[in-house]
Amino acid sequence: MAAVSSVMLLSPATGPTKRSSLKQFLVPSYVPSLKRNANFRVSSMAEDSKKEQPKSIPLKPKVSTNFSDILAFSGPGPERINGRLAMIGFVTAIGVELANGQDLYAQIQTGGIPWFIGTSVLLSAASLIPLLKGVRAESKSNGPMTSDAELWNGRFAMLGLVALALTEYVKGGALV
Repeated sequence: MAAVSSVMLLSPATGPTKRSSLKQFLVPSYVPSLKRNANFRVSSMAEDSKKEQPKSIPLKPKVSTNFSDILAFSGPGPERINGRLAMIGFVTAIGVELANGQDLYAQIQTGGIPWFIGTSVLLSAASLIPLLKGVRAESKSNGPMTSDAELWNGRFAMLGLVALALTEYVKGGALV
């Protein structure tokens, strides 16, 4: 109790105080007075009416279908589209390496650019059409296939594709 009073005596908010004014807070028998003359009445309407209350329908948050909002930096489009492209690109790059033994740079030089452009246009359109209609990936996710899992898989695929390109550049050939 002496430690508490010494801390309270040196409190920067109150400054140094007299021990006698602090004594009223340290006495355990201090109880504030409660008035019992309150004039109010509580009534329940549950017994008066047998009508059912209308159930409130949770409103869905309004989503923007504006093209610039969807492709904004913090919008739903860029990370999801880039993640989907990275997932396809990473699996394709590893698959072609295993089948032909070509590294990523050789794949791009031997006809990979038209395939990349075609895949990018197709996946971007397929990702943007539902977003422009107001459908979000969060509304369609259930079980283990959630929208968060897709975002994380896309992020790891982006990192994997960059790591594959850097590793093959440093190594000077195919990784696998």
